[in-house]
Amino acid sequence: VQLQASGGGLVQAGDSLRLSCAASVRPVNYRMAWFRQAPGKEREFVAKIMWKTGRTYYADSVKGRFTISRDNANNMVYLQMNSLKPEDTATYYCAADTTPYGSGTLESHYDYWGQGTQVTVSS
Repeated sequence: VQLQASGGGLVQAGDSLRLSCAASVRPVNYRMAWFRQAPGKEREFVAKIMWKTGRTYYADSVKGRFTISRDNANNMVYLQMNSLKPEDTATYYCAADTTPYGSGTLESHYDYWGQGTQVTVSS
């Protein structure tokens, strides 16, 4: 499975941005997620979606502002980010868990990772 993340950029606080993740295969029974890593910090969970059911879950820090979604026809996962804050600045990674088990909020749950896309939010 290959994942290609894109859509990052430099925006101002309060702006919106949409990240995209293209999967090389249809993630029919996978769990897909977005993580992020800010400079000097550990990678942290942002959001996840079960491909089959569309069920989603978010980190408290982004709940109400970010929306994860998938496009079945094009094997795409998106992260719509609204009301961005400077603390959202990070490299964002998409990830795939081919055998979903457990909470799905840990890096160790995921088998495949995209290369990351940088999001910078200025104040």
